[in-house]
Amino acid sequence: MAATTLPFTKMQAQGNDFIVLNGLEYELPECTHEFVRTITERKYGIGCDQLLILTPSENADAHMRIFNNDGTEAANCGNGLRCVGALLLESLNKTSISIALNDRIVTAKKTDNGIAVEMGAAQITNQTDAHVDVEIGNPHSVFFEAVESFPENRNIEIVTGQVADHVYIDIIERGAGRTSACGSGACATAAAIWKVEDHTRPQTIEMPGGKVLVSGSPDNLILEGSVETVFIGEYQIS
Repeated sequence: MAATTLPFTKMQAQGNDFIVLNGLEYELPECTHEFVRTITERKYGIGCDQLLILTPSENADAHMRIFNNDGTEAANCGNGLRCVGALLLESLNKTSISIALNDRIVTAKKTDNGIAVEMGAAQITNQTDAHVDVEIGNPHSVFFEAVESFPENRNIEIVTGQVADHVYIDIIERGAGRTSACGSGACATAAAIWKVEDHTRPQTIEMPGGKVLVSGSPDNLILEGSVETVFIGEYQIS
């Protein structure tokens, strides 16, 4: 790799878009706040909701860090995990791969519907008549009624409709704003519905950018849906 250029892969899942930098294959620059803000900016950089950084891991096929486009670091990203899962499944030529986050190791594999990731456990931390708080590595609040102020320090999912086990949501992602989709938010929504309705049936979660399927249980949620590589290129570091 030339000293002034950086290979990258642009990927998306239901319109939730990512820049992937693969530190398994080349040397990465320091991920300063300025670097993250610059490369993720849509007019002057490549542009994305989140920047995903892959580095070697002793316990998994790769370790993944997640940076929002405001420069802050996130703890989990279901759609990002599925995108990186697709990339690693192909590059490592495996049928199943593992990805380490700071608090958990998840596994990904191909399915007939795209890429499925076993996300690990979700924990219900608070419940009111209007919303349910869910921790799935990162904090979510799933609102069934907009009668309370939305907290600014959490990811927000707003249930806008539900027909049996098909749920429609809007998303306000901490550090990225309104997004077309959020994989961990879809998982949090399913966990909240399971809690409120006292069951664990699979849930189709439809977001502005498309739909995913969440199955499993609160102890190990499975997130499944399509992902796409948009393009690959080289970013010039000034």
